[in-house]
Amino acid sequence: MADNDSPDPEDLEALLRQLFGGNGTAPIDPEQIQRLTGMSIDPTMLQQMMSSLQGAFSGAAGGPDGINWETAQRQALHIANQSDLGISTGQRTDIDQAFALANLWLTDATTIAELTQPARTLTRGQWVEQTMPVWQDLAEPVATSITDALLGVLDEQTPEDMKGMIAGAGRLMRSLGGSLFATQLGQVIGRLSREIVAGGDVGIPLLPAGEAAILPQNFADFGSGLEVADDQLALYLGTRELAHARLFRHAKWLRLHVISQVTEYARGVRVDPEALEDLASSFDPSEPEKLRAALESGALLPRQSEEQVAALSRLENLLATIEGWVEVVTADATARLPEAIRISEAVRRRRAVGGPAEKALGALVGLELRPRRLREAAAMWRAVTDAVGIAARDSLWDYPDFMPTAEDIDDPSALIARLQAGARGEEPVRDEMDDALAKLLAGDDTTLIEGEDGTITSRAEGASADEAADAGDGDEEPPTGPRPV
Repeated sequence: MADNDSPDPEDLEALLRQLFGGNGTAPIDPEQIQRLTGMSIDPTMLQQMMSSLQGAFSGAAGGPDGINWETAQRQALHIANQSDLGISTGQRTDIDQAFALANLWLTDATTIAELTQPARTLTRGQWVEQTMPVWQDLAEPVATSITDALLGVLDEQTPEDMKGMIAGAGRLMRSLGGSLFATQLGQVIGRLSREIVAGGDVGIPLLPAGEAAILPQNFADFGSGLEVADDQLALYLGTRELAHARLFRHAKWLRLHVISQVTEYARGVRVDPEALEDLASSFDPSEPEKLRAALESGALLPRQSEEQVAALSRLENLLATIEGWVEVVTADATARLPEAIRISEAVRRRRAVGGPAEKALGALVGLELRPRRLREAAAMWRAVTDAVGIAARDSLWDYPDFMPTAEDIDDPSALIARLQAGARGEEPVRDEMDDALAKLLAGDDTTLIEGEDGTITSRAEGASADEAADAGDGDEEPPTGPRPV
């Protein structure tokens, strides 16, 4: 501090670096800016310093939204590589042999063709590098929402006489807020790299379409408490991973469909402003772990909206449909493995519960990727397989419109009936709604009317509702009448 009690520029810069996070990862405390009004600060000096800091940190911005995804990848790789001992020749050989045999077994369990490139073994660091683009797509809407909320709280809590001085620091705030989120995401993904066993473990297509991989080091950790021979475990997990990769390669539309469902949900995430203000009011810059813990716990994300609940339900049904098929195909392909059922239950429990890092990811982005209806979906696929065979079952993945619905998971009888009718060369069963819609599409001047009893009728354009009702009041019962849809 200078003799005239004016703030020393170096001391003030140190304070601002602590406040804004000079390393680009520390949290932001909007309220501390307000406390600066009690100091004898030269406004011109503060404005110049803010401009200087903005220039110093502008390089941290990873894009127009100020989110530095390179920071996330560096953080993830730092954690992933800490105990990554690489892949030994023996591990690589064992996994490669398991993949080769699994490919042969899958030939009898599904009509979906095998991959065009061999499955791989990945280190934890390689898995991070391969999957980071997908994590970025999934997390970007949430990161943008958090940085927008930080800017909003900053603007609300900054005194009017200081808003002009910090107006040029908006990009800096966004950059630092985005960097904080990116750092937290990187830490979670790094920890996740130590839990993931195979490419399809979290249900979404993280690897490029048509690629399958196993992480040998995590494979060893997963099997340590099962008391199952490594060769059986490798065969089962290799078969499951190949089935998952085959499906996404065959149904080329499926990858985009899953990712769009996830991002649709993520775009609806909004930060709870009250929770953020409460956190800011009690936050101590010397304890940045408090904000990091709030991000990872999901404390800043409010309860799901109705739209998000609906989006989540659609996503869960989609993931369950995918993993149910994978489970049935894997079970058929590995039926000769003595411990197949035991391993299957272990995998299912693992997907239902998830590891610590996967839970942290769910809190951070407001979404847990759980196929909650996996057992019901697997039962549906088993019933379909038993009723119509492998080829007809797998044909449901040829086009998006063929996919089973949530209603089919509840009761697959109608789906089975349609497949059986198609196998006999019969036209699909049509109801009155189908016929009326066909007339509308053909240009017929009719209007659909739904009665109080749920029946569907149609009348010519221009006819009154009373005339349409009178038409059905004759003494003679018409040969065919409307039926409930």
